[in-house]
Amino acid sequence: MIVEVPRWTNAKMETSKAEAFNPILQDIKKKKLRFVRNCFPHHGYIWNYGAFPQTWEDPEHTHQDTKAKGDKDPLDVCEIGEAVGYVGQVKQVKILGVIALLDEGKTD
Repeated sequence: MIVEVPRWTNAKMETSKAEAFNPILQDIKKKKLRFVRNCFPHHGYIWNYGAFPQTWEDPEHTHQDTKAKGDKDPLDVCEIGEAVGYVGQVKQVKILGVIALLDEGKTD
């Protein structure tokens, strides 16, 4: 996985698909920087959050569980280990399970 939002942080970082070399940048929505909510009583996410490179949710495929099409982004990853990652870190992970999510009407 590639860490986009390290554990205990809340700046919503994402790999840019539009810019050359796909830098990891803070996400912007409606001209405002985005932040993830705190998971009370903790600051930011309680895990390292990121994506699997060279994967994507197909916008032409309807997921059987969510009944929605893909968001055209790489597959999201929540890494539940103890170590705090850093933005851009490549971590080897073991898949323990999957969660089907909907985000703004699309499979995420």
